[in-house]
Amino acid sequence: MSNSHTRRDDPPMPVYTAIRSRRDVRAEFNGECVDDAVLQRILDAAHHAPSVGNTQPWDFVVVRRADTLAQFAEHVAAERVAFAQSLPPDRRATFDPIRIEGIETSRTGVVVTYDPERGGKHVLGRATVDDTGVFSAVLAVQNLGLAAISEGIGVGWVSFYQESFLTDLLDIPSPVRPIAWLCVGPVTEFAQVPDLERFGWRDRRPLAEAVHYEKFGGC
Repeated sequence: MSNSHTRRDDPPMPVYTAIRSRRDVRAEFNGECVDDAVLQRILDAAHHAPSVGNTQPWDFVVVRRADTLAQFAEHVAAERVAFAQSLPPDRRATFDPIRIEGIETSRTGVVVTYDPERGGKHVLGRATVDDTGVFSAVLAVQNLGLAAISEGIGVGWVSFYQESFLTDLLDIPSPVRPIAWLCVGPVTEFAQVPDLERFGWRDRRPLAEAVHYEKFGGC
């Protein structure tokens, strides 16, 4: 797939193609900055995610300052080392070649946050399952990723960080929480096989193993 942005007069990418083509991008960022107009379209798609009680509990912090990217990258690198050291030798050997971030080479971070107080005390649909608020913010992440792949833009979800560090780094006020740091940028290519499968960390389960009928375990 080309790393050029999808032209607006091109036919839209079919949704099933976008789902199957989406990859967590790490090493493939080409060092260019995503075009502002393209980024706005991607964020608009994220902002159109469904949400419990229509609370829209997300915000998007766009990070491009080199010093902020460098600080976060340093923190993530330390967390990666700590995780690697916790692994048994065989799993560490599998993990070592897997790159986990493209924070600086993507040149743009989008941090998706969740505000549990948005919508007030009585959120329609959240009374019995409070996590539906967080689920809503994650749906915005999914929309963002699918919109990005349709534009030929890569996204990498970084999760090797301490939440308190990121909260302090971006001055995120309580009780708002950072849900995801997403590296967003043009790429040289999209991997045909996801990294975690390609490096032997874990393969995709067959659909038949994941589908149950009537009760869990039912076939």
